Amino acid sequence: MITVKTEEQIELMRKAGKVTGDVLRLIGSEIKEGMTTKDLDRIAYEYIKSFGGEPSFLGYSGYPASICASIDETVVHGIPSDDVVIRNGQIVSIDVGVVLNGWQGDAARTFMVGDVSEEKKKLVKVTQECFFKAVENLKDGTPMGDIGYAVQTHAESNGFSVVRALVGHGIGREMHEDPSVPNYGRKGTGIRLKKGMVIAIEPMINAGVYQVDFMSDGWGVKTRDRKPSAHYENTVAITADGVEILTL
Repeated sequence: MITVKTEEQIELMRKAGKVTGDVLRLIGSEIKEGMTTKDLDRIAYEYIKSFGGEPSFLGYSGYPASICASIDETVVHGIPSDDVVIRNGQIVSIDVGVVLNGWQGDAARTFMVGDVSEEKKKLVKVTQECFFKAVENLKDGTPMGDIGYAVQTHAESNGFSVVRALVGHGIGREMHEDPSVPNYGRKGTGIRLKKGMVIAIEPMINAGVYQVDFMSDGWGVKTRDRKPSAHYENTVAITADGVEILTL
């Protein structure tokens, strides 16, 4: 069931969203070669708790960390570890969720570490652009398919592919709510967005094929051809004449 939020509820989500976005800014300022992904997880946990929030991911269906840290060919859900050291030339996708006063924020960024290849630089840039292409013309009444169409068109026109096996989602009191928000699709199709809906739009873009493999740990997802992948996500509230991005 899709829940439309009131102005008061969106204000609470705005506060959760600010902490979420700030966590990612902090990680972006701290991430460097030689750190472990668990170091980044500790930074996120301590920051979220300092604002009275809780990491949404920690304990979610048994997930053991506060962030997902996915390197190069890992698309999403990489589990932070003291054994995973960040290397020069890698791209690291960090996904984080925050629950504050009962309401959720969810966002992701892909960070470039050191001397990154031109292909990876382009992939990260285009993935971010896919998100902003998706929200350009969104408003009350826009068909859901317009989101996926915008993401897919921009990604594929740049020689990349869009992950099909994972999609964005509604968000509110729960991290994952209806509706599903695919990053591919046909313009003019799907349910109509409504003012007050809050959704997480999260392009996951691969340098190679769109197919993925699910890892034996029950969480990690890697590109089938083991080429790099990038991830960019924000929590977005639909307004009468556009959108408000709650996690920037």
